[in-house]
Amino acid sequence: MKTTMVRISPLWFILLIMPCFFATHAYKGKLPLRTLSSGTNHEALMLQLNSFKASFTKHDSIASPPSPTPSPMQSQDLKKPHEYLVTSYGADPTGNSDSTEALLEAMADAAKGPSKGFLMNGIIDLGGAQINLQGGNYLISKPLQFPMAGVGNLMIHGGTIKASKNFPSNKNLIDLSNIGSTSSSYNYEYITLKDLFLDSNFKGGGISIKNSLRINIDNCYITHFTTNGILVESGHETYIRNSFIGQHITAGGDKNERKFSGIGINLQGNDNAITDVVIFSAAIGIMITGQANIISGVHCYNKASAFGGTGIYLKLPGLTQTRIVNSYMDYTNIIAEDPVQLHISSTFFFGDANIVLKSIKGIVNGLNIVDNMFSGTNYGVEIVKLDTSITHFSQIKQVFVERNVVTGMNLKATSAMISLHGNGTSWVADFNKILIFPNLISNAQYSLTASGNMFPNHVIRNVSKNCVFIETNEVVTANVFVKVDQCVTS
Repeated sequence: MKTTMVRISPLWFILLIMPCFFATHAYKGKLPLRTLSSGTNHEALMLQLNSFKASFTKHDSIASPPSPTPSPMQSQDLKKPHEYLVTSYGADPTGNSDSTEALLEAMADAAKGPSKGFLMNGIIDLGGAQINLQGGNYLISKPLQFPMAGVGNLMIHGGTIKASKNFPSNKNLIDLSNIGSTSSSYNYEYITLKDLFLDSNFKGGGISIKNSLRINIDNCYITHFTTNGILVESGHETYIRNSFIGQHITAGGDKNERKFSGIGINLQGNDNAITDVVIFSAAIGIMITGQANIISGVHCYNKASAFGGTGIYLKLPGLTQTRIVNSYMDYTNIIAEDPVQLHISSTFFFGDANIVLKSIKGIVNGLNIVDNMFSGTNYGVEIVKLDTSITHFSQIKQVFVERNVVTGMNLKATSAMISLHGNGTSWVADFNKILIFPNLISNAQYSLTASGNMFPNHVIRNVSKNCVFIETNEVVTANVFVKVDQCVTS
């Protein structure tokens, strides 16, 4: 019986001691060796328990081999933010020395950085990498370009870039053009230029974007350019918003306004948007030579029309397809060459600012000028004026100029109504002061209300030279109402 107890007691002892094992193991470096009541040495018991534990470890290692430990370099790259601080490349944030090479090196590293696949075919997705100017002021002597085209999903932001006196006069501070070869049909996609002050120092332009897709220009101030503040060539979906653009820094009424030159924004592509932008000095505020663009919330006081300036110039005769809405033309006008599908509405024209329809081949089709406000200085300026110095308009269809509110300027429209009162057999309603196009009345309606008990016969005898001639078969005192329009729908 005693022998049996001796064999059983170690087993029970092991089971009882297991809950204390981990605590004992954790503190074994601090606890002294003790002898248990059975006379078993504590150190020997620990050896047995470690052997027992090792048997389970060996079993686990056979069932599931340990996962490979990631290399330190691989783990570091995954955790590293894709933000490139230009001062770490040696850029001088004070603007005292040239930072061109440092900025170009940062752009090169960003373009070669970790990618997340592709956007458009051939455009590498850089995963939202950022080139951070860190609020510095950087002097450059040549354009900032990526070393190769075909990259996207990247931002340049947060600082000032100024051209040095050696900067080429025909270049731009930031140039997104085709450098090297790319398999994509576009050079760049989803590049964002944000929170930048660009000073061209009267050496060339500000930003040039060529054949690119979905480019964002947000909260930028572009000044002292001689060519273009922003130039967009081909491509589409360049969005320019919340920005200020001007050749000279002024708030209007500048004594040198007559000398302003250059173009604030030059759109030579399709499907672009300009939203909430102020253009405060340039010969032409916005030049558009591409279709399907939209302008919204723009304030142009770049150069007064009286000084030869133009707020918005639509230079795409026969294929305009542009919308101008909710904007403010301040002493400067809109010129549209042979407008086809042009919509202008909810815009305020101040200081005799107006809309000029310029005939190139005599075409105007699908034109809406509606629900605008015009305020002038009582000099007899027409709210819509025809420029027929090249040729007269001969193909006029679907033109609606109406519901505009006018003060201090001459109202012009494509529909009008005149009320006449008199005694006689003929009445002439002359619409030349109101109608835009000469000798064009598409539709005419009238009513004649005779006084007393007379019941005369009456008819429109003639419609010519924007006049409507009405006659009665007898002398009558009458009120005549005549309504006409110049809208040819087919």
